[in-house]
Amino acid sequence: MATSTVTRVTAQVAPRRTHLPAGAWELAQVLGAFLLYNLGRMLATHELGRADAHASDVLDVERWLRLPAEATLQTWALGHDWLVEVANRYYVAVHFPLTIAVLVWLYRYRRPAYHWAKRALLLATGVALVVTVLLPVTPPRLMSSLGMVDTGHAGGISIYQAPVLGSMSNEYAAMPSLHVGWALLVAIVLVSACRTRWRWLWFAHPAMTVFVVVSTANHYWLDGIAGSVLVLAALWLTRGSATSSLRAWRTSTAPDSSPAPSGSRPESRSSSPR
Repeated sequence: MATSTVTRVTAQVAPRRTHLPAGAWELAQVLGAFLLYNLGRMLATHELGRADAHASDVLDVERWLRLPAEATLQTWALGHDWLVEVANRYYVAVHFPLTIAVLVWLYRYRRPAYHWAKRALLLATGVALVVTVLLPVTPPRLMSSLGMVDTGHAGGISIYQAPVLGSMSNEYAAMPSLHVGWALLVAIVLVSACRTRWRWLWFAHPAMTVFVVVSTANHYWLDGIAGSVLVLAALWLTRGSATSSLRAWRTSTAPDSSPAPSGSRPESRSSSPR
């Protein structure tokens, strides 16, 4: 009996010894990819002539696609001071922290969805790094011909003014927009990983992000489209067994008892079968 008790205690304690290091390693991969992306973007910092030319090409494509001018959206937003303030803070404070928070939640409660999200994020970020190095693009706020306002700089909360991030970031890497891409990835994975009817509200995050990056003159419409296409392709290529695992989980009758991230509410037990 003593041997049996020791075996049970060992089985319970062993996972705890490896859980934190494993979780730390997973987090390190994502943080490492983010750091490498920002350091790699600096390779194109001095390509200002090419960046301006590529920005003009982006604008030409947008005119061909009959997309609205970015300045039109910003002009409307500038008529609402509170909206510009929200957009500036959303751009600085939501993008990376929310992505990390969602990955942590997925790792804890939806492991198949976490591995899917991580693989897709690393793939999309790697491809985006190559694009930003080979194809530097000047953002709208630095294109004097557009007459747009750098709202973050004007409001004193631009990440490019920060002592550390500002020195690491390349301002001429507008294409593609990983702000939009990561936001869409988070929304798609959470909609797939959650069971509540409120999960569809997560698509408000990429929609808000598109408004934010354009109204603050950090990205063109085409940057957001490119970031979205890149992430959709990465999610499709890395789906593996994750989608089938999530489908089997969602069709099960087991109640969803795990806590949900902000923005998702569990359905009541009296609701119709999910």
